[in-house]
Amino acid sequence: MELDKQSTVKTYNNKTYNCPISLAMDLVGGKWKGVILHYLLSGEKRFSELKTIIPEITDMTLSLQLKKLEEDGLITRTVFGDKPPLKVLYRLTPQGERIRPALEQLCLWALTL
Repeated sequence: MELDKQSTVKTYNNKTYNCPISLAMDLVGGKWKGVILHYLLSGEKRFSELKTIIPEITDMTLSLQLKKLEEDGLITRTVFGDKPPLKVLYRLTPQGERIRPALEQLCLWALTL
């Protein structure tokens, strides 16, 4: 893939990126964001479901990563009810769904290692 150097400057959420990989890594990089997105590809999940399928992540880290993914517009958080215990569901936004091909390719690549 060859990209025009002029077209690689991108502004997203009031931040300017000189390389599209920098933007992508800012949104999905780190140890847990890609993993969370991977599991949300199969459908909406509750916090406890994510915690069960990602047992290595702490509650605090999962909470922080979910908030960051929501702030970045990759997932939505929907709260049902007005009294505890509340039902909260996380799902991919259309923007978050667009990462599906990249995550699928990363999975396939990892399986070849």
